[in-house]
Amino acid sequence: MLKDIKERKDIRLLVHTFYDIIRKDSLLGPIFNSHIKKEQWPAHLEKLTDFWVTALFGEACFKGNPTLAHRTVDKNLNHTIAASHFEHWVSLWHTTIDSLFEGNLANRAKMASENMAAGQFNAICTMRNTAS
Repeated sequence: MLKDIKERKDIRLLVHTFYDIIRKDSLLGPIFNSHIKKEQWPAHLEKLTDFWVTALFGEACFKGNPTLAHRTVDKNLNHTIAASHFEHWVSLWHTTIDSLFEGNLANRAKMASENMAAGQFNAICTMRNTAS
């Protein structure tokens, strides 16, 4: 039986497992691996863990600007990030959660990923429209 997400170490496991999958993924791996150098991954994973701790537990430990980061990556990729990239990211996130956890916070993490993906893609599209 799977357990619910209860503490930071659970989120850390989720984030590390998920991004191990992302880095090997044929669609998303090249994007992430071209923007995050190998030696930057440990710090990036801690920042992502902080993000999800903040999102799920309400502990204000995340410092960063995800929208700026996504807009920068999209610009670096000549504005080619598509909704399908975010949909695939969400799908892999859900699959990873389902392989490790169940329960209320696991479900909240899945819903939050859908909202964030939609919001980030909208922010990218808004930037494209105002830049042209």
